[in-house]
Amino acid sequence: MEPKIPKFSDAFLSLLRADFTTQWRNRRSVIMSLLLPVIILVSWKGLIDKLGGAFALSISMNIGLTAIGIMGYAISVSRDRDKGVFQRLRVTPIPTYFIMLSRLIVQLAMIALLTLFVFIVGYNYDKITLSPFGYTLTFITAFIGGGLYLGLGQLIVGLVKNSDTVNSTSRLVYIGFIILGVFGEFGLFGNALKSAIHWSPFGTVKTILSTSMEPASWNSQTTVALLATIIYAIVFSFLGIRWFKWESR
Repeated sequence: MEPKIPKFSDAFLSLLRADFTTQWRNRRSVIMSLLLPVIILVSWKGLIDKLGGAFALSISMNIGLTAIGIMGYAISVSRDRDKGVFQRLRVTPIPTYFIMLSRLIVQLAMIALLTLFVFIVGYNYDKITLSPFGYTLTFITAFIGGGLYLGLGQLIVGLVKNSDTVNSTSRLVYIGFIILGVFGEFGLFGNALKSAIHWSPFGTVKTILSTSMEPASWNSQTTVALLATIIYAIVFSFLGIRWFKWESR
């Protein structure tokens, strides 16, 4: 009697269940991804009247999305590649794109959790409220912005093979994004650099997030920022997938 070959759907669900289980076992990293945005949101309570609730929420959410894509996704993929997880999965009947799709679904769930968590803290602690359309539109732009950072994380693991180097590179890029993105918004590095940061990946994501929270303020500049964010995500993902190696050697 010939062995029964499992359906692709069953195999994919098993893979997805395993990835969610792995994410749960690494819940410390999940907590850290949620904790830093909340700390910033809480610490800026006194500035909300001057900067606006949308500014505080968008910066906090942007930092959390950066952590998920650059720190969480890139480091976990490089670690599993170094352990030979991908090499073992590729000899199974599961298509290779299922392997990465499962990882991406887990990260999209993280993005949804982060967005919801920031909204809850913003509402209960900072008394920031949005319109129903504002909440919905922000969820959509959070996924788009998260896609950019996931693409950047994929690019990092595509360019760098060694997991330790990926770890240090991801942390360096993450810190650079926070310093330039947050302080650059206040013009502390000069107007020229402020304009460059505004159209950087961090800046375009911040723009679409903050405007989504106030849909009436959406304008042509926001549309250009949205298109730039999508282009960044496509370019990062394309290059990251093209240069990605399933083995660390």
